[in-house]
Amino acid sequence: MKHLLNLLAAIALLVWGSHMVRTGVLRVFGANLRNILARSMSNRFSAAMSGLGVTALVQSSTATSLMTSAFVGQGLITLPSALAVMRGADVGTALMAVLFSTDLSWLSPLFIFVGVVLFITRQDSTPGRIGRVLIGLGLMLLALRLVVDATEPLLQAEAVRTLLASVSSDLFMELLLGAVLAVIAYSSLAVVLLIAAMAGSGAIPMEVALGLVLGANLGSGLVAVLTTAKSATEVRQVTVGNLLFKIMGVAIVAPFLGLWMRYVHPHIPNAGQDAVLFHLVFNIFNSLCFIGLTQTVARWVAALLPKPEDGGGKGNLLRPRHLDPSALSTPSLAISCAVREALHQADVVESMLIGLQKVVETDDAKLSEEVRHLESTVDDLYSAIKYYMTKISRAELDEREGQRWTEIISFTINMEQIGDIIERVLLDLEDKKIKKGRQFSDAGMQEISELNQHLLDNLRLAMSVFLNGNAREAQKLLEEKARFRDLELAYSATHLARLSDNTVPSIETSSLHIDLISDLKRINSLLCSVAYPILEQAGALAPSRLRETPLGPKL
Repeated sequence: MKHLLNLLAAIALLVWGSHMVRTGVLRVFGANLRNILARSMSNRFSAAMSGLGVTALVQSSTATSLMTSAFVGQGLITLPSALAVMRGADVGTALMAVLFSTDLSWLSPLFIFVGVVLFITRQDSTPGRIGRVLIGLGLMLLALRLVVDATEPLLQAEAVRTLLASVSSDLFMELLLGAVLAVIAYSSLAVVLLIAAMAGSGAIPMEVALGLVLGANLGSGLVAVLTTAKSATEVRQVTVGNLLFKIMGVAIVAPFLGLWMRYVHPHIPNAGQDAVLFHLVFNIFNSLCFIGLTQTVARWVAALLPKPEDGGGKGNLLRPRHLDPSALSTPSLAISCAVREALHQADVVESMLIGLQKVVETDDAKLSEEVRHLESTVDDLYSAIKYYMTKISRAELDEREGQRWTEIISFTINMEQIGDIIERVLLDLEDKKIKKGRQFSDAGMQEISELNQHLLDNLRLAMSVFLNGNAREAQKLLEEKARFRDLELAYSATHLARLSDNTVPSIETSSLHIDLISDLKRINSLLCSVAYPILEQAGALAPSRLRETPLGPKL
């Protein structure tokens, strides 16, 4: 029992080490890895090479699959390009399995020691995250040594020998078991290394090891499919297409396992190396054989998982588009998704502002009701973004990403408040103007139209500032805030002058007019608030506008 527990603990340590390496690399290099993938889509071969390189660093074809799927979901790359990336990704994880199968256990103490020192002393910095990667690498190497050490005494037990002697090769069961292990471990790399270690120690026959390796490859594809099960159709198309490639590869190779045992196995003295080399050869064959079929498989997947109808386009426009759940495993990518959705929310607010101006000009009660209903969409998008953001682990974000997290929340809150203000303004217009048949004076209408146009311009500028973080544009936005305030004061004065001249439309709509330009000013203030964090970071803001001398007596 003790030796069995030691084996299970070693397996758990191997899985945990691979998890630490994967998450650590994504935390340190996540943004750069995404850029590499996004910029290498000129042809299928460069896409495959980028997938190979990224996966070699991340040590998980599943992680590469999720990143690539998120790009497709955001419309940044095409489905065939994403499938080409995955052809290289499978080779990348197989190469890492070959590397780890060599005897590198002497590096384990060094990696763990250096990693722990870096992680403890610089935990929230890049060196600390690199330390996490080193700890994971050290644990993986240590775990592989422990698997071998724990297997040897188990093989001496009579019951285990009898059980192994009774095991007959059942390819279907081997494929199923390998796939289940990969799904449970969330890593085909860890499972292949485990199979290699057990084959090398004689715990399992070589024939069984080959079948388990093929099953682990199927399991890695299945993990990605399960992870993206609730994602958008475009995202699921990538993972399903990758699984189809794996199924076709296994279907071709599985009947010829006997040829490998007859012609290759006798020339490889170590059974563990035999297993990982078979894993590498399988993935190279699978990638080279099917790299030319990415367009064809993309068409199959598109027919199997067709994109949902837009329903006229409007309904699809108002739903969250970019909050990809599969991106949550890569916090920096999830932040990018949230930014895109926040801009989508701002687009709906822009539609409300445009609709508000049309209602003011046309007194269209039906249009006013339609625009008011958009406010619930703004609220829904805000709730969706907020819920999505709470799922992002802030501990995994660097300082800039943590600040970006705060900026997104602040921006979406402001958009939600603007939607509330516009809804209230429309209700006032319906009650005090449309139903009573009143009109603004020509001069008053021109002033409101001008203020509304300034709002639209400032909204678009605020969206640009939020997206790019440009300090010069942020400064321009605050200048527009001051200009808008001056216009509001000037138009309030001219309205009072019209009242003094006893202009009838101005008298009838006086309260509504004053309230309206005041609400537009509030909206403008909310829009311009996006500039403050950027200017503060750039050192362009004074700490306070108040004088140091207090107005009242000291307490």
